[in-house]
Amino acid sequence: MNPGQSREVRGGLAQPHGGELVWLVKEPTDCPPGLEQPTSLASLRLDARESSDLLMLATGAFSPLRGFLDREGYRSVLAEMRLPDGTVWPIPVTLAVTGEEVATLHLGNWTALRDAAGCLLGALRVGSLYRAEPEEEARAVFGTTDRAHPGVAYLAQRPPWLVGGEVMLFPQGEGPFGTYQLRPGEVRAEAARRGWRRMVGFQTRNPLHRAHEYLVRCALELSDGLLLSPLVGETKAGDVPASVRMRCYEALLGRYLPRERVLLVALDVAMRYAGPREALFHALIRKNFGCTHFIVGRDHAGVGSFYGPFDAQRIFDRFAPEEIGIEPLCFDNAFACRRCGGMATAKTCPHGGEDRVSLSGSRVRELLANNELPPPEVTRPEVADLLLEAYRRGEW
Repeated sequence: MNPGQSREVRGGLAQPHGGELVWLVKEPTDCPPGLEQPTSLASLRLDARESSDLLMLATGAFSPLRGFLDREGYRSVLAEMRLPDGTVWPIPVTLAVTGEEVATLHLGNWTALRDAAGCLLGALRVGSLYRAEPEEEARAVFGTTDRAHPGVAYLAQRPPWLVGGEVMLFPQGEGPFGTYQLRPGEVRAEAARRGWRRMVGFQTRNPLHRAHEYLVRCALELSDGLLLSPLVGETKAGDVPASVRMRCYEALLGRYLPRERVLLVALDVAMRYAGPREALFHALIRKNFGCTHFIVGRDHAGVGSFYGPFDAQRIFDRFAPEEIGIEPLCFDNAFACRRCGGMATAKTCPHGGEDRVSLSGSRVRELLANNELPPPEVTRPEVADLLLEAYRRGEW
């Protein structure tokens, strides 16, 4: 079955955002006139984030978007967190081009899309050309124009023009994470096959520590299955590489999490570090995969001190539940409590900070640099061993 053909509501799973799961993957021979030989087209080079976005647009993860935003869509998302038709959408998905590239583009024409190495990915029909507004976008999406924020720094170095238009993706073969890179239609079909009616999504860009494990265990008590959905797209310097994280997730399945109730799906989306807006963005993506619920932890998609600890949870209150179509499960920060003898949060633990064990990512890296393992209260031994081995090999 074509992965894009699983469009109906199956097994009680969430409707795709906008009502239909987009599928824009086409063989070159099935393309519109003029695209039979895409190598003859003018080309645009996409950076790593844009290449990931193209994949997500074409395979339905960004439904209802069918391409990179035009000027009207861009302005509407920045100002209202909505598409022009009123559909909730919090993050602009755009393709930046240089002035020299603008001169090669013509409205209504198709142009080839290539990755940074020049490999052909797909094509875009030019629908609009307009100036980027990086400062306004930074204020709207990130709440700051401080270039210490990685999202702001990314906007500042992009070319000054944006091109909008519908896209198509040519078949790319298996991704670097193989069978873990399922498309939304494939996840929906597998969840339905397992009889899941309530599926909870968990977003992570880190290895699963005991605190994360606690959250997903709580969520599994309330649902039929878990979509463990790590981002494997571009992240900031210092984050654990996706290849290392995937080994850590695999180590937990069957040992500490029931394999039959977990779908591990690598999601090739770049981190924006947009805090509240990105929490909503991540939820809508998982809705397109069929999730009925989505875990939102403390400082979801945050970086540094740019956002309050619960801003990412409060953003969901700004919209009617039916506009979002996926229910957030909001959790406080989890930790190990020595006196409780297990994992807890401030909502369930009466003890003070001296009894609570939790480590920041920077502290974990300090331990690894000193050839020390994180304590078992924080990290499962199997995960700690994998992290130390990867750190010794210089994988990050």
